[in-house]
Amino acid sequence: MYNSISNPCKTILQNSASTETHDEGNVTDYRTKVARNPSMERLQNNYLFPEIFARESQHIKKYPNAKVIRLGVGDTTEPLPDVVASSMANYAHGLATKTGYRGYGAEQGSEDLRKAIAEKFYKDMGIQDEEVFVSDGAQCDISRLQLLFGSNMSIAVQDPSFPAYIDSSVIIGQTGDVENESGRYKNIEYMSCGPENSFFPDLYKTAQTDIIFFCSPNNPTGHAASREQLEQVVRFAQENGSIIVYDSAYAVYITDGSPRSIYEIPGAKKVAIEVSSFSKIAGFTGVRLGWTVVPKELMYSNGFPVINDFKRIVCTCFNGASRIAQAGGLASLSEEGFKAVISLVDHYKENAEILLETFKSLGLRAYGGVNAPYLWVHFPGSNSWDVFNEILEKTHIITAPGIGFGPAGKEFIRVTAFGHRENILEASERLKSLLL
Repeated sequence: MYNSISNPCKTILQNSASTETHDEGNVTDYRTKVARNPSMERLQNNYLFPEIFARESQHIKKYPNAKVIRLGVGDTTEPLPDVVASSMANYAHGLATKTGYRGYGAEQGSEDLRKAIAEKFYKDMGIQDEEVFVSDGAQCDISRLQLLFGSNMSIAVQDPSFPAYIDSSVIIGQTGDVENESGRYKNIEYMSCGPENSFFPDLYKTAQTDIIFFCSPNNPTGHAASREQLEQVVRFAQENGSIIVYDSAYAVYITDGSPRSIYEIPGAKKVAIEVSSFSKIAGFTGVRLGWTVVPKELMYSNGFPVINDFKRIVCTCFNGASRIAQAGGLASLSEEGFKAVISLVDHYKENAEILLETFKSLGLRAYGGVNAPYLWVHFPGSNSWDVFNEILEKTHIITAPGIGFGPAGKEFIRVTAFGHRENILEASERLKSLLL
């Protein structure tokens, strides 16, 4: 790619092998001799959510006076509880004092927060404090795990699934080229999860892979795997010698008794890593705080503990989560704080119920919205970007096209329940006026 650089000093790099000089404005076009990473060239289009933002921006330019309602990107909207925000503010003010100032912290996170996470989310599951690694978010940890695994691993993903699993696999070099007709990457095992199989893959038809990415409740479908289903996943991993990367970012939304952690399943500590986040629990989408659990019992084929390598990855590639964010995370897990953040979760669950009833009243099949803050809405025979565009054009509502989550999403849109109540109610009325 060429880079046009204005040069007011009229200094021109003299390198005939890599420089082209033009008379117009003394502009020099220059390129290095470094080849582009071929894995980056395999990526399809833009990452989903920046593409949604770009289309939103174009729409606002076209309709500058329109009130746009954002139900596309899963971004929380309600203010942080005062107990959480105050804790971060107090910690930040303390940094301005000699006694309160702190610099680098432990890369794995503060001992107090690691202990609080283990006690709050993994009580009676045998997870120890030192197996919890605090981070700047689950999505960042997914990339660190890919760095841990390397390019020679084979992977399986739910289809549809959160796009970071696939895109990070492409970037690290685990995949082949995309197949134009199917939209699938070679060397990825796509585990179909649709209405026809109750959003759980047929593991008898799933090929063995090294790594299995599994999200429950699933983003985007909203399906929470039952205990029996997770037992199947763990047994499948044991039989094939695979490692499960289990994403539990939406576990607190589960209301039907389904497991909230993979470690509720016997034997899971020997085959699974769990990634989670404060983003959707405490509204930390902008604060950035998450964690990953790597059990000591999880071993490579040569018997070396995976946790030792993950420690090295964290210490090499990360200087630890913000101390201020960790103070907020610790406050959110206190008795008062957790009660407050769960009230936010309840708000979003009520939003989901409103939207679910809206789509059902329109005669559309909508899935999810019970154990997760997402609805997965089916428009048979459609192209999801076309549905996205029509809803945006006619109602000024942003959704997310299902194709962005995998080939199985081509006839679906994802709708998020994150929003102020008045906007959710208004969106409901707009959708009814369009689709009735």
